[in-house]
Amino acid sequence: MSGAANPARGEAMLRAGGVALVLRPSFEALVAAEAEVGPLFALVERAAAGRLALAELVALFWHCRHEAPEALTREAFSEAVVASGLAAATPVLKTLIGQILAGR
Repeated sequence: MSGAANPARGEAMLRAGGVALVLRPSFEALVAAEAEVGPLFALVERAAAGRLALAELVALFWHCRHEAPEALTREAFSEAVVASGLAAATPVLKTLIGQILAGR
């Protein structure tokens, strides 16, 4: 676990599986996410149109996790995000998309 999210870094806090995780949209994280889901601007457009797939959401969150427990697998993370629900994921997604669009 990595403590509190720092809004100045564009970080967001995600509670998943009873664990609070900091998601940090660093350059490295965003490049990794983009390699998996395609161009970030297209991802933002799909999100704005309500067409963002759950797999894309989880991929973005997974790549942006910062100092997550080493034992946390992607499968467990994915299940935790789903169990937490879209209502919990939406503000986190909004923060990350805002950072993608605005930069630092």
